[in-house]
Amino acid sequence: MYNKVLLIGNLTRDVELRYTQSGTAIGKFGLATNRKWKDRTTGEDREEVMFVDVSVFGRSAEIANQYLAKGRRVFVEGRLVLDRWTDQNGQPRSKHSINADTVQFLDSKGSGGPGGGQQDEYGSNQGGGYGNDYEGGGYAAPSTPPPAQSAQPPRRPTPPQVDITDDEIPF
Repeated sequence: MYNKVLLIGNLTRDVELRYTQSGTAIGKFGLATNRKWKDRTTGEDREEVMFVDVSVFGRSAEIANQYLAKGRRVFVEGRLVLDRWTDQNGQPRSKHSINADTVQFLDSKGSGGPGGGQQDEYGSNQGGGYGNDYEGGGYAAPSTPPPAQSAQPPRRPTPPQVDITDDEIPF
């Protein structure tokens, strides 16, 4: 069996960072992807938008929280998971989401804030990604964080710890 998802899209909300009791970081954000096509019968331009929840873990979650914000374009590589719960009325609920192995920043540094990859003269992206294995599509994460820039937004306060046991982490 093979479960691999590759998505490019824009964040629909800022990264929400939490920590397990053992100190593992969990970052969650929404991703919007779209597909455009021309309807063959009417000739109209059509667009389909898909919204997906994404979770990222460990150091990657902390880096995503530090550098990503609503509207930023990212490449996410991970696996599809089915989340199940019971709502307030006792009804079983479920939804699909993505557990990211790699989150690569696609915006250039000048568009949308600090931390993105740089584009070459042909418009190709040249890095800026971080994965759970500290690699982002072949681009190694720096051993020290990038230098602070004057345009960088103020750092968010340290998020509160949540009551999640290690058994609830899906890896």
